[in-house]
Amino acid sequence: MEGTELEKILTVLREKYEDEILHAEMVVDFPTVVLKTDKIVEIITHLYHHREMRFQFLTTLFGIHFPDQSQLGVVYQLHNMNSNQRLRLKIFVPVDKPVVPTLTPLFPAANWMERETYDFYGIIFKGHPNLTRILNVDEMIIFPLRKEYPLEDQVREDKNDQLFGR
Repeated sequence: MEGTELEKILTVLREKYEDEILHAEMVVDFPTVVLKTDKIVEIITHLYHHREMRFQFLTTLFGIHFPDQSQLGVVYQLHNMNSNQRLRLKIFVPVDKPVVPTLTPLFPAANWMERETYDFYGIIFKGHPNLTRILNVDEMIIFPLRKEYPLEDQVREDKNDQLFGR
């Protein structure tokens, strides 16, 4: 996909959502647009129904964590199956208030992807029909893919760090 594809997408987005665009770039031939959170469902719906864009397939939806910036992100990857165009949209929310609107009314397949993102990152999808843990136990009180937990067991006594060059 060429840079002109990103320009076409940005032209369509700027028609109605100029103020919602924070950043746009081609990342390894993948158009990526960072947006404000508030109108994400409205924007994706616009891209779904737009006569030229027709991004009607949700390839994936996942979370990311930036602990240095105290932010959680949600990444949506959309696909136009007719023209084989792809698009990545990103939004960011503060860790202390990780609430974004659900995409399940437009893409029913978002149901499980949003549940998985909630389960691992704690992002709450407002309006989701059944936002419960999907892979971790219900009693778990942490969100394991957040980068706020040590990678190793801090109470291990059988490990000598000097043997590992530390």
